[in-house]
Amino acid sequence: MSIKYGLLALLEREPMYGYQLRSEFERSTGATWPLNIGQVYTTLSRLHRDGLVEEVGDSGASAEQGKVVYRLTDRGRADLVRWFITPVTQDDRPRDELAIKVALAVTTPGVDARAVVQAQRTATVRHLQELTRLKARADGEDLAWLLVLDSMIFRAEAEVRWLDHSETRLARMPRPSGRGAARTATTEPQIQEETETREVTP
Repeated sequence: MSIKYGLLALLEREPMYGYQLRSEFERSTGATWPLNIGQVYTTLSRLHRDGLVEEVGDSGASAEQGKVVYRLTDRGRADLVRWFITPVTQDDRPRDELAIKVALAVTTPGVDARAVVQAQRTATVRHLQELTRLKARADGEDLAWLLVLDSMIFRAEAEVRWLDHSETRLARMPRPSGRGAARTATTEPQIQEETETREVTP
Protein backbone atom coordinates (compact mmCIF):
# COMPACT_ATOMS: atom_id res chain seq x y z
CA MET A 1 0.00 0.00 0.00
CA SER A 2 1.28 3.48 -0.80
CA ILE A 3 1.29 6.26 1.76
CA LYS A 4 -0.85 8.21 -0.70
CA TYR A 5 -3.98 6.13 -0.15
CA GLY A 6 -3.41 5.88 3.58
CA LEU A 7 -3.53 9.66 3.84
CA LEU A 8 -6.52 9.94 1.50
CA ALA A 9 -8.42 7.42 3.62
CA LEU A 10 -7.66 9.39 6.78
CA LEU A 11 -8.74 12.66 5.19
CA GLU A 12 -12.04 11.04 4.23
CA ARG A 13 -12.80 11.02 7.97
CA GLU A 14 -12.12 14.73 8.48
CA PRO A 15 -9.66 17.48 7.53
CA MET A 16 -6.28 17.13 9.28
CA TYR A 17 -2.80 18.61 9.31
CA GLY A 18 0.45 16.71 8.87
CA TYR A 19 1.21 15.62 12.43
CA GLN A 20 -2.39 14.51 12.94
CA LEU A 21 -2.19 12.39 9.80
CA ARG A 22 1.04 10.73 10.92
CA SER A 23 -0.38 9.94 14.37
CA GLU A 24 -3.65 8.58 12.98
CA PHE A 25 -1.87 6.53 10.32
CA GLU A 26 0.35 4.84 12.91
CA ARG A 27 -2.57 4.32 15.30
CA SER A 28 -4.74 2.76 12.59
CA THR A 29 -1.98 0.38 11.51
CA GLY A 30 -0.81 -0.45 15.03
CA ALA A 31 2.50 1.34 14.33
CA THR A 32 3.48 -1.52 12.01
CA TRP A 33 4.33 1.09 9.37
CA PRO A 34 5.95 4.06 11.13
CA LEU A 35 6.12 7.26 9.10
CA ASN A 36 8.40 10.23 9.49
CA ILE A 37 6.83 13.63 9.14
CA GLY A 38 8.87 14.34 6.02
CA GLN A 39 7.16 11.46 4.20
CA VAL A 40 3.78 12.82 5.21
CA TYR A 41 4.39 16.36 4.00
CA THR A 42 6.08 15.22 0.78
CA THR A 43 3.05 13.05 -0.01
CA LEU A 44 0.63 15.86 0.91
CA SER A 45 2.49 18.19 -1.45
CA ARG A 46 2.05 15.71 -4.32
CA LEU A 47 -1.61 15.13 -3.49
CA HIS A 48 -2.18 18.87 -3.46
CA ARG A 49 -0.36 19.26 -6.78
CA ASP A 50 -2.55 16.53 -8.33
CA GLY A 51 -5.76 18.08 -7.04
CA LEU A 52 -6.60 15.22 -4.68
CA VAL A 53 -6.48 17.35 -1.54
CA GLU A 54 -6.82 21.04 -0.87
CA GLU A 55 -5.86 23.38 1.93
CA VAL A 56 -8.60 24.49 4.28
CA GLY A 57 -9.10 28.26 4.60
CA ASP A 58 -7.27 30.10 7.37
CA SER A 59 -9.52 29.59 10.38
CA GLY A 60 -9.54 27.78 13.68
CA ALA A 61 -6.83 26.94 16.19
CA SER A 62 -4.71 24.99 13.72
CA ALA A 63 -4.38 27.96 11.40
CA GLU A 64 -3.43 30.18 14.35
CA GLN A 65 -0.62 27.75 15.20
CA GLY A 66 0.72 27.89 11.65
CA LYS A 67 -0.46 24.38 10.74
CA VAL A 68 -1.85 23.80 7.26
CA VAL A 69 -5.02 21.70 7.36
CA TYR A 70 -5.87 19.55 4.35
CA ARG A 71 -9.15 18.06 3.18
CA LEU A 72 -10.16 15.62 0.49
CA THR A 73 -11.40 16.95 -2.85
CA ASP A 74 -14.05 15.27 -4.99
CA ARG A 75 -11.27 14.05 -7.27
CA GLY A 76 -9.38 12.64 -4.31
CA ARG A 77 -12.50 10.90 -3.03
CA ALA A 78 -13.11 9.27 -6.42
CA ASP A 79 -9.49 8.07 -6.54
CA LEU A 80 -9.84 6.63 -3.03
CA VAL A 81 -13.05 4.78 -3.96
CA ARG A 82 -11.32 3.24 -6.99
CA TRP A 83 -8.46 2.09 -4.77
CA PHE A 84 -10.79 0.45 -2.24
CA ILE A 85 -12.74 -1.50 -4.87
CA THR A 86 -9.66 -2.59 -6.88
CA PRO A 87 -8.21 -5.93 -5.67
CA VAL A 88 -4.52 -6.00 -4.74
CA THR A 89 -2.58 -8.11 -7.25
CA GLN A 90 0.66 -9.99 -6.71
CA ASP A 91 2.42 -7.45 -8.94
CA ASP A 92 1.48 -4.73 -6.46
CA ARG A 93 3.24 -6.49 -3.59
CA PRO A 94 6.96 -6.28 -2.84
CA ARG A 95 9.19 -9.17 -3.89
CA ASP A 96 9.50 -11.93 -1.32
CA GLU A 97 13.04 -11.31 -0.09
CA LEU A 98 13.06 -14.43 2.09
CA ALA A 99 12.15 -16.78 -0.78
CA ILE A 100 14.82 -15.18 -2.96
CA LYS A 101 17.37 -15.42 -0.14
CA VAL A 102 16.72 -19.14 0.41
CA ALA A 103 16.80 -19.83 -3.33
CA LEU A 104 20.16 -18.10 -3.61
CA ALA A 105 21.45 -19.94 -0.52
CA VAL A 106 20.69 -23.25 -2.24
CA THR A 107 22.65 -22.31 -5.34
CA THR A 108 25.55 -20.34 -3.84
CA PRO A 109 28.75 -22.28 -3.09
CA GLY A 110 29.91 -22.08 0.51
CA VAL A 111 26.45 -21.32 1.94
CA ASP A 112 24.61 -23.76 4.19
CA ALA A 113 21.00 -23.34 3.06
CA ARG A 114 19.73 -25.45 5.97
CA ALA A 115 21.40 -23.11 8.45
CA VAL A 116 19.81 -20.13 6.68
CA VAL A 117 16.36 -21.73 6.92
CA GLN A 118 16.82 -22.72 10.58
CA ALA A 119 18.00 -19.25 11.59
CA GLN A 120 15.03 -17.65 9.84
CA ARG A 121 12.59 -20.11 11.42
CA THR A 122 13.88 -19.24 14.90
CA ALA A 123 13.44 -15.53 14.20
CA THR A 124 9.97 -15.97 12.68
CA VAL A 125 8.73 -18.10 15.57
CA ARG A 126 9.98 -15.48 18.02
CA HIS A 127 8.17 -12.78 16.04
CA LEU A 128 5.00 -14.88 16.00
CA GLN A 129 5.14 -15.24 19.77
CA GLU A 130 5.47 -11.45 20.15
CA LEU A 131 2.48 -10.89 17.89
CA THR A 132 0.42 -13.40 19.86
CA ARG A 133 1.24 -11.57 23.10
CA LEU A 134 0.27 -8.26 21.49
CA LYS A 135 -3.06 -9.70 20.41
CA ALA A 136 -3.75 -10.98 23.92
CA ARG A 137 -3.24 -7.44 25.26
CA ALA A 138 -5.05 -5.66 22.42
CA ASP A 139 -8.19 -3.70 23.09
CA GLY A 140 -11.11 -5.74 21.78
CA GLU A 141 -12.79 -2.57 20.54
CA ASP A 142 -9.87 -1.52 18.33
CA LEU A 143 -11.00 -3.50 15.30
CA ALA A 144 -8.55 -1.90 12.84
CA TRP A 145 -5.53 -2.86 14.98
CA LEU A 146 -6.85 -6.38 15.56
CA LEU A 147 -7.31 -6.92 11.82
CA VAL A 148 -3.74 -5.79 11.17
CA LEU A 149 -2.48 -8.09 13.93
CA ASP A 150 -4.44 -11.04 12.53
CA SER A 151 -2.92 -10.44 9.10
CA MET A 152 0.60 -10.35 10.55
CA ILE A 153 -0.02 -13.50 12.60
CA PHE A 154 -1.40 -15.44 9.62
CA ARG A 155 1.56 -14.31 7.51
CA ALA A 156 4.06 -15.40 10.17
CA GLU A 157 2.31 -18.77 10.56
CA ALA A 158 2.42 -19.31 6.80
CA GLU A 159 6.11 -18.40 6.78
CA VAL A 160 6.86 -20.98 9.49
CA ARG A 161 5.01 -23.65 7.49
CA TRP A 162 6.95 -22.75 4.35
CA LEU A 163 10.25 -22.86 6.23
CA ASP A 164 9.36 -26.28 7.68
CA HIS A 165 8.50 -27.48 4.17
CA SER A 166 11.76 -26.06 2.81
CA GLU A 167 13.77 -27.71 5.57
CA THR A 168 12.18 -31.07 4.73
CA ARG A 169 13.04 -30.65 1.06
CA LEU A 170 16.62 -29.69 1.86
CA ALA A 171 16.99 -32.69 4.19
CA ARG A 172 16.24 -35.00 1.28
CA MET A 173 19.06 -33.53 -0.79
CA PRO A 174 22.66 -34.72 -0.37
CA ARG A 175 24.99 -32.20 1.22
CA PRO A 176 27.46 -30.65 -1.21
CA SER A 177 31.03 -31.90 -1.06
CA GLY A 178 34.44 -30.68 -2.16
CA ARG A 179 35.10 -26.98 -2.75
CA GLY A 180 31.38 -26.27 -2.99
CA ALA A 181 30.68 -27.58 0.51
CA ALA A 182 29.02 -25.18 2.90
CA ARG A 183 31.62 -23.58 5.12
CA THR A 184 29.01 -22.26 7.52
CA ALA A 185 28.39 -25.78 8.77
CA THR A 186 32.01 -26.12 9.97
CA THR A 187 33.44 -23.96 12.71
CA GLU A 188 37.00 -22.64 12.74
CA PRO A 189 38.11 -24.90 15.63
CA GLN A 190 36.86 -27.92 13.70
CA ILE A 191 38.79 -26.87 10.61
CA GLN A 192 41.95 -26.36 12.66
CA GLU A 193 41.54 -29.73 14.41
CA GLU A 194 41.07 -31.52 11.10
CA THR A 195 44.20 -29.83 9.70
CA GLU A 196 46.29 -30.84 12.71
CA THR A 197 45.02 -34.41 12.46
CA ARG A 198 46.06 -34.63 8.83
CA GLU A 199 49.51 -33.26 9.67
CA VAL A 200 50.29 -35.94 12.31
CA THR A 201 48.86 -38.86 10.38
CA PRO A 202 51.73 -41.05 9.03
